[in-house]
Amino acid sequence: MKYRVRHLTEYKYVTPVSLCYNVAHLMPRDTLTQQCLKSSIQITPEPISQQERKDYFGNKSFYFSVQDAHKKLLIDVVSELDIATNVVLPILTQGPTCKEYLEQIITSQDPDFLEAREFLLDSPMIRASEPLAAYAREVFQDDVPLLQALRNFTNKIFTEFKFDPNVTTVATPLDQVLKLKSGVCQDFAHLAIGCLRSLGFPTRYVSGYLETLPPPGEDKLIGADASHAWFAVFLPDLGWVEFDPTNDVMPTTQHLVTAWGRDYSDVTPLQGVIFDGGEGQFLSVSVDVQRLASTG
Repeated sequence: MKYRVRHLTEYKYVTPVSLCYNVAHLMPRDTLTQQCLKSSIQITPEPISQQERKDYFGNKSFYFSVQDAHKKLLIDVVSELDIATNVVLPILTQGPTCKEYLEQIITSQDPDFLEAREFLLDSPMIRASEPLAAYAREVFQDDVPLLQALRNFTNKIFTEFKFDPNVTTVATPLDQVLKLKSGVCQDFAHLAIGCLRSLGFPTRYVSGYLETLPPPGEDKLIGADASHAWFAVFLPDLGWVEFDPTNDVMPTTQHLVTAWGRDYSDVTPLQGVIFDGGEGQFLSVSVDVQRLASTG
């Protein structure tokens, strides 16, 4: 299944910006079930320098700097992806129990396990804590298959938390999210990761896009799709298995991956430094995920 994704980001400033340096994580990466066929990025004003390279996690990073004075910065990224349609979700009762897994992650010398342990560590936006562990502990009983527990935990967050874009910001700490029982996809992914790491399960943050479908009989609105976030846990023989607590699903063909890391700070869509620009800036983001007609 092929998709075209357009991600349009626009910054407007009160006074002209004289110089800016930026790094973008807006170009989708290849995965076992996803291939990025092509990706282009157009920046206005035109950068004086730009470079694409891969970061520590293998994500596509795009570095650029603009030296022309500007009151508006526009980043227009268009990508085409091919998503496998034969993805088979794992049987939830297969694999190790929670207790067996926790013993294995500590003792195994398998290279994949050793690499996964990095995602047990605290990261800039996520720190393990007893309150986080306590919120999830009853779901992860010793004799429960880990896959089943993860699926149940995804449902727990979906059921007990309310999606509300007005109660949190990028910087809202997890203890506050846990107290509010509200937030957005980034909050729910961070919360799940914090809870799971607190219990000893290596978990990473996944960013990307989610195709949204219009109600029957209605046309899809351009720009109505969304940047999205979910999480993945490493399991033996299966690799990194993904879960989306915002929608209570295990991602398949409608979740398109851009990047992954320890938390949002590793894969921020756009971050950088500006000189001047006044006391305020205004950000608008538009995302359109279009399913392309099959040619086969």
